[in-house]
Amino acid sequence: MEAFLEIFDIYLLEAVINGILLGGVLALLALGLNLIFGVIDVTWICYAELIMIGMYGMYYLFSVYHMPYWVAAPLCILLVAALGALLHFLVIEPLLSAPPINQLLATGGVLFFLQSFATVVFGIDFRNVGIKLPILAVGEMHFSYARLLAFVAALIGMVAVYVFMKKTYVGTAIRAIAQDRQIMVLMGVDTKRIYLITSAIGGALAGLAACLLVLMYDVHPFIGLSIGPVTFLICVLGGLGNFVGGFVASFLFAEIISLGGLFSDLEWGYVLAFGFFILMMFIRPAGLLARRS
Repeated sequence: MEAFLEIFDIYLLEAVINGILLGGVLALLALGLNLIFGVIDVTWICYAELIMIGMYGMYYLFSVYHMPYWVAAPLCILLVAALGALLHFLVIEPLLSAPPINQLLATGGVLFFLQSFATVVFGIDFRNVGIKLPILAVGEMHFSYARLLAFVAALIGMVAVYVFMKKTYVGTAIRAIAQDRQIMVLMGVDTKRIYLITSAIGGALAGLAACLLVLMYDVHPFIGLSIGPVTFLICVLGGLGNFVGGFVASFLFAEIISLGGLFSDLEWGYVLAFGFFILMMFIRPAGLLARRS
């Protein structure tokens, strides 16, 4: 019995650590979507499809054109940042004064367009960049180097965004618009320029996520269906536009998934996480860290 409990404790600790590693990647995904919603007040339903395009970009740059990973990754981030800015210029900006349902339908249309475009151009085959990273063994626990690398890179990306938002003029303007966009117009801030920069930053975060996820998952036209719902639920659970809430919700969601996978299949971990989300929508419908009225 004692031996069983000892092994169980090791597996439990391994699941908790894996949940922390997963939470870092989920927090990066939520940061980009929360940034866009908090500033522009538009939810990009197609955000995960930008990540999918970025993953295809990494596949072709690294596996087809044989660029080093450290060269392909910055190019991919710039590509998706430009795609985010283009999406804002062509789709979001003309609909800023439209009802929210029109904005959701428009970004939903972009979602299906990008899925169909990827299916026609790339086919439905699953593609892998072919990077095989070793497994880190700590005693009887085992951790993926790919997930460790993704966790560290995600933290660096989040810290970089935090410093940018705190220490630069543009970052200060972004935070000010997120708090009160009406008064910033009266103070002479070019909101259109800030919106465009925010969309580019959101796209860059999606590109960074693509560079990390491509180390762990195959890329195919419908990979966004696996990433998008979880990212959106985390943002809602944390409170749309609430960066701290999204950060907390990411790690909470990841731990439920990881621990649920310990006691049963990984799919049951997701079931438990979604069940927790539904329950919290009754208890804290405005988000985990929202103030009670």
